[in-house]
Amino acid sequence: MFQTKSNQSQTIRLMNKLFILLASFLISSCSFFGQEDDPAITPAELEDFESRVELERLWVTKTGSKKEGYLITLRPFVSREHIFIADYEGKVISLDPETGKKNWESDLDTNLSGGVGYAFGTVYVGNLEGQVFALNEESGSLIWSTTVSSEVLARPNSNGKVVIINSIDNQMVALDVKTGDLIWKHDGDAPILSVRGVSDSIVTDTMVISGFDSGKLISFNASNGSINWETRVALPKGRTELERMVDIDGAPILIGDVIYVVSYQGNLAAYSRGTGSNLWFQDASSHFSPTHLNNRVFITDEDDSVVAFNAGNGRIDWSNEKLFLRRLTGPTVVSSYVAVGDFEGYVHLLDASDGSFVGRTRVERSGITASLSSYRDILFVHSDKGTFSAYKIR
Repeated sequence: MFQTKSNQSQTIRLMNKLFILLASFLISSCSFFGQEDDPAITPAELEDFESRVELERLWVTKTGSKKEGYLITLRPFVSREHIFIADYEGKVISLDPETGKKNWESDLDTNLSGGVGYAFGTVYVGNLEGQVFALNEESGSLIWSTTVSSEVLARPNSNGKVVIINSIDNQMVALDVKTGDLIWKHDGDAPILSVRGVSDSIVTDTMVISGFDSGKLISFNASNGSINWETRVALPKGRTELERMVDIDGAPILIGDVIYVVSYQGNLAAYSRGTGSNLWFQDASSHFSPTHLNNRVFITDEDDSVVAFNAGNGRIDWSNEKLFLRRLTGPTVVSSYVAVGDFEGYVHLLDASDGSFVGRTRVERSGITASLSSYRDILFVHSDKGTFSAYKIR
């Protein structure tokens, strides 16, 4: 439906994405499966500790087929009233947060790759071909579908007037929430190489704030797409294109009037929402969104350390390096703790004040790739086996 770039340009970009995905796999394989006699490049063994918190499982349900490469981008939407889950083969499911019982299931008969977004009564998902689907929250029935320029990997977000879609070719579009018609679009600067991933956008009544593969953070007028301000979270450095990657793949977060965002091989930074002025920055590298609690910002860095920064000045408050190379998920705040999952299916709870371990449980031996979700003192875990479970903090 929308005007797309030339087939040649799109093919080049897709080849670049495939190349960097392969390169990332080879690099990670060297880290995870290095020589057994070299402890520096093998995943850390879990240390015993005195548990102070219990993770009590409330319920578990099977949600569909697993597709580990897409569990990172097909993240459930969780709130007090709703849980919406999507799987790679096209199923979108609504669950009761209290019991885990299914409210409805919709089969879109397509390979889904991005979502789940929810706002103002509508559920949004996207697929490999760039199709975007809007579903009714009560029944799962299709409201509309439309096609954007390329594969959708980000969670669609909406302010009730527009829904923002970020696609893998660095294009962002604003669609009418009632019809799916195009309102405005933005073509981002695409580097030669980038990590396979796309950042979600922050969408408010008046602003859209998005991070791009170029390392730029841009604020747009939500109604017409005009640029309010733009800044660079990180500048490319190094001789090779691999060294120069500074993708923003983790969604920025908005706390009050401050935006926190982290890039790969770049910085964790804080910006003023109104002007985009930089408040502070620190060297950091992560593919995941930061999270915030009690004047601290938490990230999972590329070496699988969990790091806490002072939200006011960016200084490091603590760093837990005891989960080195355990392929951690991004950090999630639950109650007064920070939670991460790992490649062996463990969920680790850390004290948000000092980073010490306070609780641990093994959910599935298959591992946990998708970032965890939470609501108050309930933690929700989507395992690589395809199960979805709820745990209460005791």
